[in-house]
Amino acid sequence: PLINRKSRVRVRKCHRFHLMLLQTARLLPLIISCRSHPSLSYSVPRRRRSSMDPHVTTIDPSGTPAESPAAGSSSDAMHGAEESSAVDLLPGETVVKEGKATILFPNANEVFYNPVQEFNRDLTCAVITEFARELMAQRGVKVLVPGEKERVVVSLSEEASDADKQVVEKNGAEVAKDTARVGEKCEKGLRVLEGLAASGLRSVRFALEVPGLQSVTANDFSSKAAVLIARNAECNRVSHLLQASCRDASMLMYEMRGKKERYDVIDLDPYGSPAAFLDAAVQAISEGGLLCVTCTDMAVMAGNSGETCYSKYGSVSIKAKYCHEMALRIILHSLDQRAGVYQRYIQPLLSISADFYIRVFVRVFTGQATVKNSASKQALVYNCVGCGSFHMQRMGRRISNGKHMKYSAATGPPVGPECEHCGQRHQLGGPIWAEAIHDREFVQKVLAAVSGNPSRFGTSKRVEGMLSMVTEELEDVPLYYTVDNLSSTIHCNTPSLLQFR
Repeated sequence: PLINRKSRVRVRKCHRFHLMLLQTARLLPLIISCRSHPSLSYSVPRRRRSSMDPHVTTIDPSGTPAESPAAGSSSDAMHGAEESSAVDLLPGETVVKEGKATILFPNANEVFYNPVQEFNRDLTCAVITEFARELMAQRGVKVLVPGEKERVVVSLSEEASDADKQVVEKNGAEVAKDTARVGEKCEKGLRVLEGLAASGLRSVRFALEVPGLQSVTANDFSSKAAVLIARNAECNRVSHLLQASCRDASMLMYEMRGKKERYDVIDLDPYGSPAAFLDAAVQAISEGGLLCVTCTDMAVMAGNSGETCYSKYGSVSIKAKYCHEMALRIILHSLDQRAGVYQRYIQPLLSISADFYIRVFVRVFTGQATVKNSASKQALVYNCVGCGSFHMQRMGRRISNGKHMKYSAATGPPVGPECEHCGQRHQLGGPIWAEAIHDREFVQKVLAAVSGNPSRFGTSKRVEGMLSMVTEELEDVPLYYTVDNLSSTIHCNTPSLLQFR
């Protein structure tokens, strides 16, 4: 029986090997043809799926060859990503769909792509759209977003004078003579720079989903990434809006510091810390422009390496329950400090912590008088290592004296040698940004736009939830306590959040 069992095993192995040889023989002509024609083009398989549903499709090498489409006009750009069209694909390439963009990616991971960041990109498109709406209204251009109902402004005062109506018409977007649509080049529009573009997915989505743009520059230091950006722009028919660039991001921004050459929007989403690009970014952004910054080095910013955080951002991070909000305030402090060198200051619009990163949206203005307030906007944090209580110590002091402002050094410290509650010592962190980290009015506008057009983004529900939570935060209270930590300190049962509120 043992010999028979071994014989059966050998027969099965020989049979499997024979089947493998037959399959290889069948595929041999196809392999030879692919190697002899590496530039053979294949058509993207057509699938009936929503343009908002991101999915990854690997091209079948046995597909039918197709011709490359000619570049369409600006009006065709809106439908370029919604309709499946034939594109030139190299062997082993992958098509990734997100939002209205269709992006080509090499399977060899030569260019970085992170699908988890779709929420980040959706939120950025929503924020830039609202920013463009406000800025373009001042330039006399009305922004039109697909799927969005036209906003109707109703005056509650029936006794409004004609002069008041003229002022409203002069400053409002309702009397705008020009209109801006997605995919179309607007001569009065925004100039956008993505400093670290990788595949160009974010920039392509800007061109396809954000109206009121004059140009989008997608830059990356990698030559392979720059070539891929150009191909993706052509594939999505946005070459009239999107230009690929292969430069060092800092050098590119330093060269655009002139007042007439600055960008209206700069997006920095590096793999790690953005500290090396902040100095150039605050100079290359236009007056009142929008600066979008992502930090993924959360281990450094959340207190695991305070000395490294100080070397990058000029602030010491500490481990605490509020470490993620403190990380947001650290990057805002760093931005304000870099801007202050050039007599500029920041105005935060939105700051969030999500997944493994933090994201801030700030406007940058110029004003020597306002820059003097910077010291009083920063604060040191005294955190008790025992009970977790904390106290803030402002770096500067300002007192209003009529039309003039008087500045002086701050007095302190606000705590004694030991904690008054538990007798433990304090840790010293910061300095951090101690002012509001959101503009509630702006956030409410973005929330209204997203909730009124939920089919625009694939992560609309999460964006709505995040923005709704932001609107409920207290503006003038930096950092926070958690209910479970307070309950642990006083040794009691933790109440529910609903009961606590």
